[in-house]
Amino acid sequence: MEISGSQDIEAPIDFVFDEITDFDGFTRQALRRGVEVARLDDLQGPVEGMAWKTAFDFRGKRRKMRIQLTQCSRPNFLSAQSRMPGMETEFDAELVALSRTRTRLAIRFELKPQSLAARLLVQSLKLARGNLKKRLGKRLANFVKQTEERYNSAI
Repeated sequence: MEISGSQDIEAPIDFVFDEITDFDGFTRQALRRGVEVARLDDLQGPVEGMAWKTAFDFRGKRRKMRIQLTQCSRPNFLSAQSRMPGMETEFDAELVALSRTRTRLAIRFELKPQSLAARLLVQSLKLARGNLKKRLGKRLANFVKQTEERYNSAI
């Protein structure tokens, strides 16, 4: 199952890339939402091989996930893979400079079930695809708004 979305951001591509690779900021957000996050490496900056392990509650069950940055091509592309029992997920973020101060961010999630339980979970998510796309759109719009505010306050 694949879910994707894109938004244009009124900020230069390098600034947007720095925002999507603010892993410390994303970690703080996850911790505020009750997710346990632990860094598994000591690499600096956004580079391939960075990894985290997480634990969170989803549908009444504690889920553990390992996330690893698999590709990082500044300032245009970022890819990560996550694994949890029975499921693999791929995440891609692609940036395209539309002008010196405008960037298009396109993201894609692909869920790959590896077990019967995971297939049932993905099937139920497929039934809620419209809601998932709407929620992704809202999260993406919120990220765009915050990025534009940070860029405008930095210039």
